[in-house]
Amino acid sequence: MITALKWPKTAGHILLASSYFLSVNIQASEAEMSFDEYVTTFKSEASNRGISVKTINTAFANVQFKPRAVSADRSQPEQKITLDEYIPRAVPQWKIKQARQKYQKHRVELERIGAEYGVQPRFIVALWGVESNFGALTGGYSVIDALSTMAYEGRREAFFRKELMAALTILDQGHISAKNMKGSWAGAMGQPQFMPSSFLNYAADGNGDGSKNIWHNEQDVFASAANYLKQAGWNNHYTWGRQVTLTRPIDAAQFGLKSEQGKTLSQWQELGVRDLQGYDLPKLNKEINAWLIAPDSPSGRVYLVYNNYKVLMDWNRSYYFGLAVSTLADELK
Repeated sequence: MITALKWPKTAGHILLASSYFLSVNIQASEAEMSFDEYVTTFKSEASNRGISVKTINTAFANVQFKPRAVSADRSQPEQKITLDEYIPRAVPQWKIKQARQKYQKHRVELERIGAEYGVQPRFIVALWGVESNFGALTGGYSVIDALSTMAYEGRREAFFRKELMAALTILDQGHISAKNMKGSWAGAMGQPQFMPSSFLNYAADGNGDGSKNIWHNEQDVFASAANYLKQAGWNNHYTWGRQVTLTRPIDAAQFGLKSEQGKTLSQWQELGVRDLQGYDLPKLNKEINAWLIAPDSPSGRVYLVYNNYKVLMDWNRSYYFGLAVSTLADELK
């Protein structure tokens, strides 16, 4: 899709604009495609990839362009908040209390699923709480509408076309109906807020009924979240990390999650890293790598994190998201 460019209204810029459009495509306006035309081309591609005609026709029967989804994608916070502001908002006391109640209510199935996949149940509950407030906030958009809109909008067309094809595959496999396939403005679905491709890769049957209902079945939600973490490299012998303090300055190049930036706890100890109370870092029977991160700045909150935290970043590539999940999980110890 070609988007019109806005140029300053001066003679010189009008000439520049004219030259630009001539060099790119003098027929640019004619090359624009309507939303309906775009959907038609996608339906043809889906058919060529083996999606049934019935699924395609049902999925797109009432498809609509959603301007609010585009607005949500383009909107940015007016100012960046710090972790000191973010963590209390993301993990308020009422959510901690609710997480403890949910853990107790579902303890039997959580412990069974946690043992099966090798993931501590408290992290499953924490992900559930941060992603959808324990299933209360899963989004009201038609996933087909949302993904069609975002693909047509064009900024990340390849990504959203792939997700739209994955959504059609889910429908074609009979996991859910198009009418009931609801999610966020970006197409994230159900209580764990899986993108369609994540559903195809990680959704699991948690109660043995043959379905993978991440929308309404808590056991399927727990198993799907645990399966994602397991497949991404989770190790239930360790936690996620800890907040630390620095007894002396550390070079900025040492901060980050790149493989080469990892060091053992004893090496971080030698560099002056201590726990939040100023005590020595724990001495483990087996040395493992840890990474030093300071999402705001070294003068703000500093954390030493293990590979499990990097797995959380695989789920959502946000330092803040990973720390919100980790903080809530720690409240469930």
